[in-house]
Amino acid sequence: MAIPKICGIETEYGISIRDAVDFNPILTSSLLINAYAKPAFKRVKWDYEEENPLRDARGFDRAGPESPIEDDSGLVNVILPNASRYYVDHAHPEYSSPECSNARDLVIWDKAGERILEDSIAAARSVVPSGENVFIYKNNSDGKGNSYGCHENYLMARETAFSSIVKHLTPFFVTRQVFTGAGKVGAENGANACDFQISQRADFFEVEVGLETTFKRPIINTRDEPHADPEKYRRLHVIVGDANMSEISTFLKVGTTSIMLKMIEDGFIADDYSLREPVRSMRAISHDPTCRTTFELEDGHKLTAVELQWEYLRLSKKYVQENGSDDVTDKVLGLWETTLEGLESDPMQLKDRLDWVAKLSLLEAYRERDGLAWDAPKLKMIDLQYHDVVRSRGLYHKLASSNKIQRLVTDDEIDWAIDHPPTDTRAYFRGECLRRYSDKIVAASWDALIFDTGAEPLRKVPTLEPTRGTRERVQALFDASPDASSLLGKLSG
Repeated sequence: MAIPKICGIETEYGISIRDAVDFNPILTSSLLINAYAKPAFKRVKWDYEEENPLRDARGFDRAGPESPIEDDSGLVNVILPNASRYYVDHAHPEYSSPECSNARDLVIWDKAGERILEDSIAAARSVVPSGENVFIYKNNSDGKGNSYGCHENYLMARETAFSSIVKHLTPFFVTRQVFTGAGKVGAENGANACDFQISQRADFFEVEVGLETTFKRPIINTRDEPHADPEKYRRLHVIVGDANMSEISTFLKVGTTSIMLKMIEDGFIADDYSLREPVRSMRAISHDPTCRTTFELEDGHKLTAVELQWEYLRLSKKYVQENGSDDVTDKVLGLWETTLEGLESDPMQLKDRLDWVAKLSLLEAYRERDGLAWDAPKLKMIDLQYHDVVRSRGLYHKLASSNKIQRLVTDDEIDWAIDHPPTDTRAYFRGECLRRYSDKIVAASWDALIFDTGAEPLRKVPTLEPTRGTRERVQALFDASPDASSLLGKLSG
């Protein structure tokens, strides 16, 4: 049977300062994170010891034995009480969610990240020069040829052949953008010109399979950095998705992919939907908001993205019927079906649930009201404002607050997730250790915590099993451990 699909999302946020004379995105990102970080967890550093971003899932190590391990180069890098990672990645603030057990929880902790960025702006007002306003956008392009990522991560069985992952996920990723796309005015990266397209990222993918994430971007990324027991697990690092504001788009993105991965692990997919030209098809699909563009399979058949997604839904329903389901999976299948029905008949009827359709509807309203051509600068501004994380400014938030965008989770759930970890993954152990014993923790990572109690050498507590460290498993341990020393003693025993 397929293993649980523990999942997470890493989001690089766009950042700018209006009216700044000398804007330094790295410095400004550092100021934001430092302003938000509370002293109780500010000193806990990220542990890079086991990380190697150049290890390739195809069986080789690009780094080599003498290559240096990535370090933080002095940049801000903190671990929050909700067990997430908040840090400066190149020229962006990045929020990496804690590990979640299902798509709905991931929506909650992903949205908590937006609130943390919004709170960071407020916290930084006292340190940002007077008259300069910081803007944070949950998008994927600065409109000047630069793209930044929203990466998904899924726990997979190591024994699953990577060739099977490539074979089945490539056509799925190329076509799922019809419900995961965030929408965008114009084209970039040498793509053919268009007025509006479905995905912010589609133009930036140039190869089918590869290790890189910032150039020659591949549809299937081969980074092999499991952050778990490497003998049992791999972490599928997905770089092909857009950063979504819509809760339904995020839910479908993660939920449908999780089902696909389970089917791949169980060898359930017998059909071959390999595409003749995946990169070209990806751009063509994105450039057609009518969702009518066809592409060719290796066997010569021609389909639309919606038609191929219907095939994946059919397989998923059969798989769930044979292997069992749960409330979240049932919700994913239901929304997947109604979304494909809407895309098939008239995509614009989904403006209350999908990012790209909501954005296109807004843009068309402004075009009609003001007589704007698609190259009008105002439309680019509206495109960007849709992604503003500040709820009083962002156009997505204005739609949501006026009930023009459907939601799946509540504000109370998001508020809780800002300072609390999920309870049913190892994130609970990490988050609770930080809340209770942060003064004795010198470093942490996804798969370990390093303690310094002062009475003995540094103690490393591994957390290699993502499904353990849950509240059910460790709450009694915490209740019986008033300090870090007693916790370590009980763990040793």
